[in-house]
Amino acid sequence: MRVVTLVDRLTEAGGGERLAAEITGQLDPSRFERILCVTRPDPTTSSPVLRSRLERAGVEILELDRRGRLDLAAWRPLVRLLRRGRVDVLHAHKFGSNVWGMLFGRLAGVPVKVAHEHTWAYQGQPVRRFLDREIVARLSDAFIAVSRADQRRMIEFEGIRPDDTVFVPNGISPGAPRGHDVRAELGIPEHVPVVGAVGTLRAQKALDVLLAAVAALKRSHPDVRALIVGGGGTDALEAEARRLGVSDAVTFLGRRDDVPDVLVGLDVVLSSSDYEGSPLALMEAMEAARPIAATAVGGVPDLIEDGVHGLLVPARDAEALAAAAARLLGDRAAARAMGERARERRRREFDLGAMVRTLESLYLSILARKRA
Repeated sequence: MRVVTLVDRLTEAGGGERLAAEITGQLDPSRFERILCVTRPDPTTSSPVLRSRLERAGVEILELDRRGRLDLAAWRPLVRLLRRGRVDVLHAHKFGSNVWGMLFGRLAGVPVKVAHEHTWAYQGQPVRRFLDREIVARLSDAFIAVSRADQRRMIEFEGIRPDDTVFVPNGISPGAPRGHDVRAELGIPEHVPVVGAVGTLRAQKALDVLLAAVAALKRSHPDVRALIVGGGGTDALEAEARRLGVSDAVTFLGRRDDVPDVLVGLDVVLSSSDYEGSPLALMEAMEAARPIAATAVGGVPDLIEDGVHGLLVPARDAEALAAAAARLLGDRAAARAMGERARERRRREFDLGAMVRTLESLYLSILARKRA
């Protein structure tokens, strides 16, 4: 079977983009010929490591030269591939690729068309809800949600028929720590409590709430340090840290290629997001057996059972997030037990290999149904 994966960018900066590439690379090469189509390549965020890994795995990479949303001419190489390349499966990831992919897939007669939503707030944006319902859901053979909460929102808020949605939980193939001592790099003594967050610095992550939580946490742990890992602009966040009086306690590390080592250096992992699908960063924290304090949004409760694998708090409640972090810092034995249970759950339920096998079965079952 020939499978074309459609995604905006080849990057590790976003969970959806990273997952699309990793799924493509792990499809069984004895059964699937794999092509990754990158519709809006960006040299500033493109991952040479990810590209090299895909090429070594035998994945063909097709890059388009789109200059804007309505640059229709740039789609010609993909349309030619879909029409003449005997493509069996077109698997699109994220909203823009879902819309264009389902349109071009239908016009080109691709037998199996799969759309993959990696989450959004499901609020406002009536045009997006309309396109999801009338284009993506109607033209796809499967519209994948990454969490039960997102699947419910598709049905309740967007009006998509339940039978048109499929829940496929995310998974990761974790990297191992390299042994780099991040605390020593930053000059942080072992006895100093360190909290932190990993993820792209975008509004969804509500890092202003995290900074306010650090300010509240300093009342009980005056020497606490916070590390924030992820690409994106930091000017506004640095200004907020100064306003809150925590700029001396917060370090923005930018993008790192040693996230497992950073996680080893954290006593508590924080997640302050306003909404989430099924965040890979939290799965990485679970794999590292780190205690987690997170907002109970989207698919996070599917990962973390409150009091069992970590602590959950309401969104936009900095005081509650600080209290959860203080509780984990104050009872290290209980926090360590939560971290170990989180690792066990991650390995049992959220594995990339299992996710890929589920998708392979989905492709084959849809194709068999179409041929019948």
